[in-house]
Amino acid sequence: MENETSISSGYIPHYLLRGDPFASKLSKEADIVAAFYILVIGILSATGNGYVMYMTFKRKTKLKPPEIMTLNLAIFDFGISVSGKPFFIVSSFSHRWLFGWQGCRYYGWAGFFFGCGSLITMTVVSFDRYLKICHLRYGTWLKRHHAFLSVVFIWAYAAFWATMPVVGWGNYAPEPFGTSCTLDWWLTQASVSGQSFVMCMLFFCLIFPTVIIVFSYVMIIFKVKSSAKEVSHFDTRNKNNHSLEMKLTKVAMLICAGFLIAWIPYAVVSVMSAFGEPDSVPIPVSVVPTLLAKSSAMYNPIIYQVIDCKKKCVKSCCFQAWRKKKPSKTSRFYTISGSIKQRPADEASIEI
Repeated sequence: MENETSISSGYIPHYLLRGDPFASKLSKEADIVAAFYILVIGILSATGNGYVMYMTFKRKTKLKPPEIMTLNLAIFDFGISVSGKPFFIVSSFSHRWLFGWQGCRYYGWAGFFFGCGSLITMTVVSFDRYLKICHLRYGTWLKRHHAFLSVVFIWAYAAFWATMPVVGWGNYAPEPFGTSCTLDWWLTQASVSGQSFVMCMLFFCLIFPTVIIVFSYVMIIFKVKSSAKEVSHFDTRNKNNHSLEMKLTKVAMLICAGFLIAWIPYAVVSVMSAFGEPDSVPIPVSVVPTLLAKSSAMYNPIIYQVIDCKKKCVKSCCFQAWRKKKPSKTSRFYTISGSIKQRPADEASIEI
């Protein structure tokens, strides 16, 4: 048998119970709708993140730490769009998975690698925001090489966990509806090794990063409330810097919230499938969280553009004063973490 999943105690995985594991369990009409949906999502995501990468990379010799993290997040989101979505689209139009077990493992690996990389990037950014707002001295020593070291850690972390199922701890397997592949959550019902695999994936690649994100922003909220009186006594320059830091934080919160909203339903359904009774999640129901999760890479460029449009609207309202200023040469895209240098109040700019 081509599938190498370890089967013990008479356990037979769901994808071997219904004959062909790669035949679609949905109607042809449902597959076509799903294919068009992912096609639109994929085009928007690849175009948006590709443009962010292009605009950021043009300034590669001048990139600040926040822009490096923005570029890293865009690369992961772009990777999600181009590495896996074409496989899903073609298979959905064909009403079956067309790429066999090797293609299934590649698709599962790519989706998990780029998705995990995105989440860990946002985790690092959230913790950076926490340190920047709650421990002010931190921002004075953050340099470019620290950002590059963070990027290396993120890629190594994502690669390690995505590769574990390939080398034998866990597996990638078809989704219940047949035209997509994912982590083999159903191994919990096969062996202790399968249970340890699923538990570790859940903790290190979802729960632990999410706890850090939530902790960071909760602490920031408390800090902002407690320091409101202090801010009122700042001079104009420090008030502007504080305002900019808070705008940076709000955008980072939006990005993290968008990702978690997209992925939490999928994680809940996966846990129910792993630890619940066989077929505890109906196949048509399992498709919706999967499609929602696949849209996560599209949100960030939209957030950047919305913030950029707001900035332009503000400028247009005071155009007479604005046009007298020297045009800025900074990137039009916002970075998701930042360090605001001491600048004159009228030259302060936002990098989110």
